[in-house]
Amino acid sequence: MVKLQNIGKTYNNKNVIISNLNLEIEEGQFVVFVGPSGCGKTTTLKMINRLIEPTSGSIFIQGKDITKVNPVFLRRNIGYVIQQIGLFPNMTIGQNVEVVPKLLGWSAEKRLQRTKDLLEMVDMDPSEYINRYPSELSGGQQQRVGVLRALAAEPPLILMDEPFGALDPITRETLQDEIKKLQQKLNKTVIFVTHDMDEALKLADLIVIMKDGEIVQAAHPEKILSEPADDFVSEFIGKHRLNFSFDIETVADVMRPHPVTVTKDKGIAQSLALMKSKGVNNLIVVDREGILEGIVRIEEIKKCGHNGNIINDLLCRDVPTVKTTSNAKETFDLLINNKLDSIVAVDDHNKVCGLVTKTSIVKALAEVVWKGDSDE
Repeated sequence: MVKLQNIGKTYNNKNVIISNLNLEIEEGQFVVFVGPSGCGKTTTLKMINRLIEPTSGSIFIQGKDITKVNPVFLRRNIGYVIQQIGLFPNMTIGQNVEVVPKLLGWSAEKRLQRTKDLLEMVDMDPSEYINRYPSELSGGQQQRVGVLRALAAEPPLILMDEPFGALDPITRETLQDEIKKLQQKLNKTVIFVTHDMDEALKLADLIVIMKDGEIVQAAHPEKILSEPADDFVSEFIGKHRLNFSFDIETVADVMRPHPVTVTKDKGIAQSLALMKSKGVNNLIVVDREGILEGIVRIEEIKKCGHNGNIINDLLCRDVPTVKTTSNAKETFDLLINNKLDSIVAVDDHNKVCGLVTKTSIVKALAEVVWKGDSDE
């Protein structure tokens, strides 16, 4: 669909903006260029529709060298959406959407039907919006119209330069969903520029990460996350990076440290209050040195407990335990196969160190996979 071959852009014969850029974009792909400010992503986008001419190299669209195509004709066959939207304030929404189809000689009937169809695609009732002016719309609605205008003439290629950057987060997320649905429904090739990695990950089939006018990595989002090309990519994707060096081996890696414990002389009412405040269904009973003595479950308290009793009267001493150095996988199997709610983790002296639950294991796995993205 689009091929960039040895593209370079230099100003004043010395200021290199783009250096030997090579990329092939397939038909129907949603490609996102992402990188820090000044990396050359917008310049690259503008070279595709000849708003900027490359200093060297060639750009092909559907196999045709774009330098051999009249730039006006080229742009009329490429949708273009920018952050500033650029709607004509003196035109209605309908007139804005049909600007390019009108230039291409479409009949009034065909233009009107196309405009209505597009408005309906983004849940803007044509009867309500088609005769309004841009000033009567919200920022999000104006941006929708900007996208529709780019789609109006059914171009095979859409260029989008940070189109949602000025919108509030909720509106921005809604429009991201809408443009992705439109792109998939209409099978358009979209080249999208952003500096936001969240946006890139949400939208892209192919992410192109740029730095200093060069492509550092171009790959599927999954590969970028799991196999960043270098330290720059790792740092740029930051918290999103998937870490597949699963260093979970022992119980100490998956247990919940500092479980709720009491001594056996505690009263029932006091223990119930502690359970409620900590959101737990059982209490681990230890001596003054923290050595495990047993467990008291909420079921036993409900069945037999009285306010005058102490925990020791309801103590269950048959408690499943594992050492903190035990194998995590084997402990997980023990938990599942025996249908246990939890297993107490102890050290070599039977001192309580933690509690293994299904939740603690899932949390440990999540923190490894999305390292640095935990709430703690």
